[in-house]
Amino acid sequence: MAKIVDIGRKPDVHRRAVATGSIRLRPPTVRAIRDGRIEKGDVLASAEVAALHAMKSVWQVLPHCHPIPITAASVTFDVQGDRIVATTTVEATYKTGVEMEALYGATVALLTVWDMVKPLEKDSKGQYPSARIEDVHVVRKEKEGKAGEQ
Repeated sequence: MAKIVDIGRKPDVHRRAVATGSIRLRPPTVRAIRDGRIEKGDVLASAEVAALHAMKSVWQVLPHCHPIPITAASVTFDVQGDRIVATTTVEATYKTGVEMEALYGATVALLTVWDMVKPLEKDSKGQYPSARIEDVHVVRKEKEGKAGEQ
């Protein structure tokens, strides 16, 4: 039987989560992103907006997640030779953590990049032999009053 866990009696606590992941692309595609030569527009700006929207809508997509009043969220990108690394940070003062929001934001950022560069990544058969989304994970989860907090 599926259910949403009752968090009603838990206290509101400041929480923070950081997640990251990367997308591997052909180096010419990364150069085209860096040079602003993608037909659909500014890839990183679009991916940033998509990630922020995603972080706010996790509860609408993942059935066991609660709607969380996010107090802060950010997305950064590190453009490297054959990949782009997306890092998301989410904060809230609430009864449950924000790691799913951070993970979902990073994933949607990377999916947005992929969507925007599809024409440059497809081979002659319409396949994507080089593009790979990799290593999406929680880098850090913090909860006020717990050891390991900064």
